[in-house]
Amino acid sequence: MKLCSIASGSSGNCIYVGSNNTNLLVDAGISAKRIENGLNGIDIFPDTIQGILITHEHSDHISGLGILARRYHIPIYATYETVRSIQSIKSLGDIPVELFRYVKPNESFLINDIQVEPFSTSHDAANPVCYTMQSEGHKIGIATDLGKYDDYIISKLEDSELLFIEANHDVNMLMVGKYPYYLKQRILGDRGHLSNETSANLINRLIHPKLKNILLAHLSKENNYEELAYETVCCELTNCGSDFLAGNVNVAHRDRPSSMVMV
Repeated sequence: MKLCSIASGSSGNCIYVGSNNTNLLVDAGISAKRIENGLNGIDIFPDTIQGILITHEHSDHISGLGILARRYHIPIYATYETVRSIQSIKSLGDIPVELFRYVKPNESFLINDIQVEPFSTSHDAANPVCYTMQSEGHKIGIATDLGKYDDYIISKLEDSELLFIEANHDVNMLMVGKYPYYLKQRILGDRGHLSNETSANLINRLIHPKLKNILLAHLSKENNYEELAYETVCCELTNCGSDFLAGNVNVAHRDRPSSMVMV
């Protein structure tokens, strides 16, 4: 299996995940043109995408969905509540009803040779989910916009060989930054986003002998930066006694594609 983050951050999110026979996207929160360019840059033709898995209806996860789905007639997978929210957003245009496929948390399904399992997340959206994907004996776990993690989240992500995990903000940067108080409280709350430190604590719970790579994701433009997220997570893992190699930790870029990762 392989994964490439086309964009990941508070201003837009889109992830490519593929196997030998299947090409999928998780979210389409940047323009269709940027998604097409990102796919072309990794030698994936946009018309070979066989599904778009949507985590939730916030604009940084769906802004390019309407054009992309209509242009290539790509099935859209999301919870019933997320679909209803998407259909109410006029800026996306009319998306043909037949493209929508409803998913339910904890109920896995197949798209060709990839087994997908949605799982619930704590975020301020209609019925948000993230996904694990398995194929060819390998597992990828994707978890952003979490708000918090618990034993349920850990149980879904455990045994992943590649983790794509939110490290949204540095708490100090957030608290002294220009965001209004209510927004700071939202980000810090159980339905907001994971800090660098909390991300490291989650990752520490998920380390196992077959874990090969970790991608830190969904970094805030205002309240984080790549070097800080990387250093904080690696330092926290070391302090927790983890021997996971820092060379296996990378950061997904906010505004440009990251390198392809294979498992």
